[in-house]
Amino acid sequence: MANPTATLETSLGTITVELFQDKMPATAGNFIKLAKSGFYDGLHFHRVIQNFMVQFGCPHSSDAKSPRAGTGDSPDGTIEDEFPEDAKISNEPGTLSMANTGRPNSGSCQFFINTAHNDYLDWFSPGASQHPVFGKVTDGADVLESIQSTATDSSDRPLEPVQMVKITVNE
Repeated sequence: MANPTATLETSLGTITVELFQDKMPATAGNFIKLAKSGFYDGLHFHRVIQNFMVQFGCPHSSDAKSPRAGTGDSPDGTIEDEFPEDAKISNEPGTLSMANTGRPNSGSCQFFINTAHNDYLDWFSPGASQHPVFGKVTDGADVLESIQSTATDSSDRPLEPVQMVKITVNE
């Protein structure tokens, strides 16, 4: 059975992603549940760092200027880290990865899309950062480039808000 896809309609265009439900069922399933509930609709990208990643999914980012953007969890709280030995997928450009606080089992609703090869964030690499990859961009790389090229302030927040209008899961 094929993995589900999701259509991310942003204020800068549409991105399509494949969700690795076959290899990362808990992490991809968490994203799918939140997306289907409408949780992500209307939120803003709250952290954009060129040649690194774009981050999204904080409930406080419904207000693009909220100082709390980047600090919120989903209504369901956190999820357990998912580090399956048969799914060592690297944080390569265009991959979706679970954001967390750096503490074990602290992933929730926030995720980022890598815009560079950030292999030091791989859960199977040496070091403290452990961010499991649960999807990849299959269409809309030009939109991802537009988002990562957005001018930001000193806290990496886009000066011109970039909104996630709607996420639709296609199963």
